[in-house]
Amino acid sequence: MSGTARRLAPVAIAVLACLPARADPAPATFIETPMLAAKVTSGELPAVDERVPSVPLVVTFDGEERTIGRHGGTLRTVSGRRKDIRLMVVYGYARLVGYDTEFNLKADILERVDVVRDRVFTLHLRKGHRWSDGNPFTTEDFRYYWEDMATNPEVSPVGPPRTMVVDGERPRFEVLDETTVRYSWSKPNPFFLPALAGTSPLFIYRPAHYLKQFHARHAHPVDIKRRVKEAGQRNWVALHFRHDRMYKNDNPKLPSLQPWVNSTPPPAQRYVFVRNPYFHRVDSEGRQLPYIDQVAMSIASAKLVPVKVGGGESDLQARNLQFNNYTFLKEGEERNGYTVRLWQSAKGSKMALFPNLNIDDPVWRKLFRNSEFRRALSLGADRHEINQVIYFGLALVSNNTVLPQSPLYRKIYARQWADFDVDQANRILDDLGLTKRDDRGIRLLPDGRTMEIIVETAGEDSEQTDVLQLVHDGWLKLGIKLHAKPRQREVFRNRVFAGLAQMSVWSGLENGVPTPELSPEELAPTSQQQLQWPKWGQHYQTMGRAGQAVDMKSAQELARLNAAWRFADNRQTKEDIWRKMLKIHADEVFSIGLICGVPQPVVVSNRLRNVPKEAIYNWNPGAFFGIYRPDSFWFADDGKPGSQ
Repeated sequence: MSGTARRLAPVAIAVLACLPARADPAPATFIETPMLAAKVTSGELPAVDERVPSVPLVVTFDGEERTIGRHGGTLRTVSGRRKDIRLMVVYGYARLVGYDTEFNLKADILERVDVVRDRVFTLHLRKGHRWSDGNPFTTEDFRYYWEDMATNPEVSPVGPPRTMVVDGERPRFEVLDETTVRYSWSKPNPFFLPALAGTSPLFIYRPAHYLKQFHARHAHPVDIKRRVKEAGQRNWVALHFRHDRMYKNDNPKLPSLQPWVNSTPPPAQRYVFVRNPYFHRVDSEGRQLPYIDQVAMSIASAKLVPVKVGGGESDLQARNLQFNNYTFLKEGEERNGYTVRLWQSAKGSKMALFPNLNIDDPVWRKLFRNSEFRRALSLGADRHEINQVIYFGLALVSNNTVLPQSPLYRKIYARQWADFDVDQANRILDDLGLTKRDDRGIRLLPDGRTMEIIVETAGEDSEQTDVLQLVHDGWLKLGIKLHAKPRQREVFRNRVFAGLAQMSVWSGLENGVPTPELSPEELAPTSQQQLQWPKWGQHYQTMGRAGQAVDMKSAQELARLNAAWRFADNRQTKEDIWRKMLKIHADEVFSIGLICGVPQPVVVSNRLRNVPKEAIYNWNPGAFFGIYRPDSFWFADDGKPGSQ
């Protein structure tokens, strides 16, 4: 086990009375960024010591794998969809508070956070911090979001985000001064800081100076009307929304706090992200980060990404690379000046099947909601064969649950109903009364239809096709026919959400290495994105305004336990709740985890420094490369390929 993997055991959110950033003192002097020197000389930009906050975040290095670097260069990467320009918000990972590599929360954009019993959060901004266009970043940007957006019924008809509402109570919002805001609830809100640190974060601020020109409360009615007409939008709300999408990253004019800022209007085949001249992080010698001047993202078909990467067209790549690309990528290492590293995936399952418990079809809905039927399906999947054939025995045979590195792990969670047992599965199906078959041996549903299950996929992962073929072979021995149906991702999700899809395939638990201090909400119906019960999740997210109320006892119990965790006041109580929820999941098989622990190929240019050799590759928490701070990656000038 790698050093990084061993360190996963104490994963925790350290929400203390004070949540400071790194406490290293600011350098006495600063080193001007060569790319910006001409603009400073001409007066177009102020000098670096005037661009960074008065108390910047000082990044230090251990001198082993990570060292002080130098400015310059363009980092090339390839992506399979134009929407992936939002990944630069993911990789940049500038957050009010963010996770470090030990998955502890630290102040980042903020200078510090004072927390009182998870109820009162006082956020302290860095004095002198500026948006990428040079305008001050102040508490007015927080006020604008809260008063002009989140609680404005025209902009947010359903009110503030779910994370900011505790048992129907919105926070008390206070602007204490130009750099201090406070959010207070009468009950604990342990989800608030993790939401701010999320990979797709809760943005509780906006560049007010920019967006006010599109807001009816601030702009002149004549100007608003003209802008709405010119943009071809329905009204000023749609106009405002179009210019405001901070996560989508598709408006080059929208000021940013990320290390690199999009300079290319969509649509395009190549997007260039340029350094933010007002970024708040510096190294200990006074160099403003990021080290790298630009990131160039080329858009190609997802199927062509491995070919382009193997041909040396990317300096840092994991997106659209699968384990089955590893051998091909290794062959190009010496020729194209890169190295393929294998990072550990932290998902509860690399691949899992999700029976849709909210499917509109009443016959299938009754079957999918029967735990015995789900257990039979799980017993009919030969996970050992999947591991050997697809992953050369390097993965782990497991349900969709926490990984061995988590202190919450128990072997029974991973192996219950996970052994390949055709005889037991057939007995279960017979006991359910599903004994009639057609002339092909396929079982019949109670209404006479054949038991054929369409598993819908997003059509982006060739590994899914290979794995589903092996599941198909196992289920055929049960008298169940599996059909894989690739769809475009948005169509795929919308069909699941609408109750049209029978079953889908996706990755499992996002965070497979939790501790009791981390929220167990992934185990309860809390999000429409949970493909096994999307309508129940939507009901929770919208506080009952949409979706369907949970009407299944085991899922109701998960919802109750999840609510109890929020008010638990000690670690042991939280751990007990986690274990009860994990036990229910293992026994009920709401999702059918197929394999976990599959290594993620990461291609790194031989010129690129400060990229970890061993690391965790995970969406949330982790932001893929984000927690390793790509703004601190730098290019060495050794003449190897990839210098353009």
